[in-house]
Amino acid sequence: MSDETPADRFKSVLAGASRAIAHEPEVEVNWTAEAPSSSGNTFRVPMPGRSLPRAAAMQARGFADSFSLKLRHHDERLHQRNAPAEPAARACYDAVELVRYEALGSNRFAGMRDNLDAALGVRMGADPITRAASADEVPVQAALALLLRERLTGQPIPEAAQGGVDMLRQWIQDRAGGDFEALAESLDDQKAFQSLSLDMLQHLELTRTEQLPQEPDDADDMDGDEETEEEQTGDDKGEEQQPSEVAAEPSDGQDDGESEAEGESSDDMQEGQEGDEGEEGMLPVRQNRPWTDIPETFDYQVFTESFDEVTAAHDLCDEEELTRLRAYLDAQLKGLQGIVTRLANRLQRRLMAQQNRSWDFDQEEGMLDAARLARVVVSPGQSLSYKIERDVEFKDTVVTLLIDNSGSMRGRPISIAAISADVLARTLERCGVKVEILGFTTRAWKGGQSREAWLASGKPQHPGRLNDLRHIVYKKADEPWRRARKNLGLMMREGLLKENIDGEALLWAHTRLLARPEDRRILMVISDGAPVDDSTLSVNSAGYLEAHLRRVIEWIERQSPVQLVAIGIGHDVTRYYRRAVTIMDVEQLGGTMIEQLAGLFEED
Repeated sequence: MSDETPADRFKSVLAGASRAIAHEPEVEVNWTAEAPSSSGNTFRVPMPGRSLPRAAAMQARGFADSFSLKLRHHDERLHQRNAPAEPAARACYDAVELVRYEALGSNRFAGMRDNLDAALGVRMGADPITRAASADEVPVQAALALLLRERLTGQPIPEAAQGGVDMLRQWIQDRAGGDFEALAESLDDQKAFQSLSLDMLQHLELTRTEQLPQEPDDADDMDGDEETEEEQTGDDKGEEQQPSEVAAEPSDGQDDGESEAEGESSDDMQEGQEGDEGEEGMLPVRQNRPWTDIPETFDYQVFTESFDEVTAAHDLCDEEELTRLRAYLDAQLKGLQGIVTRLANRLQRRLMAQQNRSWDFDQEEGMLDAARLARVVVSPGQSLSYKIERDVEFKDTVVTLLIDNSGSMRGRPISIAAISADVLARTLERCGVKVEILGFTTRAWKGGQSREAWLASGKPQHPGRLNDLRHIVYKKADEPWRRARKNLGLMMREGLLKENIDGEALLWAHTRLLARPEDRRILMVISDGAPVDDSTLSVNSAGYLEAHLRRVIEWIERQSPVQLVAIGIGHDVTRYYRRAVTIMDVEQLGGTMIEQLAGLFEED
């Protein structure tokens, strides 16, 4: 006990309180420097610091209390069963459910109410509602949740969000004021509360009562009527709508075209001739370039690689489950697909414009330049002008999308990452750009077989990485999109998303790119924070994984021919990557991916 720090004692007490609130004896509480999150019975809450300041301690208690109330009062299957498909409605649906189970604790325990208020203050610090300058910038889900919380608990609106809430208060109360009273009477009954919530979303015009139209089977996805598309989208800010117009747009056609189906058999034969090389066929043949060998100065070691795996997505579950997961992904993001598809259309036009042929003018011979005939008419002594057609050089390109499959990406971040990768792969394939889609996670929580082997070896000091890696190939670069389409549904599988060891995943994806013959190689990383693996960090220095990631990134950015770009979801990744962008709202992911790629393609 003499070696136990105040933070350790606080963590032990916090875990005990969480188990009591949740009525779950297996609850574990861990510290995190990233966004607080829960996965099953494991809670990750902000570390309050060694001196345990009161405000920070209350924030940690607040997140632990919220996660405990969710375990006790929330049925995830029931919640998912009737969730609306429209993105704006789904965000509101999730937000009011969080208000429900937190209100149950807040109304019964005064101390818990103060803790939950402290945690809410942290969440509000990153919410766009605190920065909104007009009503159309206010997230409806945040304003609705705060107004409902005010009614259910009597707690005031946080000062930072007061201005944003006031912009939508009258609009919400005019349409859903009566629903608040009914919701207050159904707090203990999730099923009844859920039904009333869906009624409220209809009153707010966020969901549709009519059946969504079926998409035509022969639609040619993103080659549709681009002239009418421009009329629909207007300017680039057309995605943000007035509160009374938030209903999701009908999605563009997403099914496979008949022409693609007709050509599948010939593609299968062609791939058969190339040979099913599997993962071994993708391994690089190291060229005689000294920088491609990993520097010894990385000061990073792995206890054992015996339990690591690189696997194809379809090997992790059967065909029937993969089909079901893909259907779930499509249904969950039906409204978003139309938005991302229109953005992809713009990327396609920009890429095709670079590949179009152009002309050299004022030549001595070639085709007569009719645009310059006016000079000859004005000055008959002027010689005729000719032009010569030439092809613009467009570098042969391959793009790798490396997607963080950690537990903190669970929910909308991983769903939108999957669908954005899907649409990008389809778009770039039509432009002659090959795309590989990879994911990275671990096989187990808290070390798995690697940790068991370490324990059996007598727990040697400083073992290095101490977990079983799982690297997933969702789509190979040479694989047609339609063959890999189902694989992306695997990201929706419960239990797949675990820990994230970014440095080794980055090296793996980079190595695969080096084996490619294309002139231009682009690696895009989509993540929501720093590498985290409890097993590794518990027996090494606190910044062990992060330091390795920084060295890998610096090595690639300085010496590799691979162009590296990163997108952070909710967390600043610019502190790691030289070329990076951070988005606070996952709805921005599709557009951000496309803009970042377009910028790389347009560079010399």
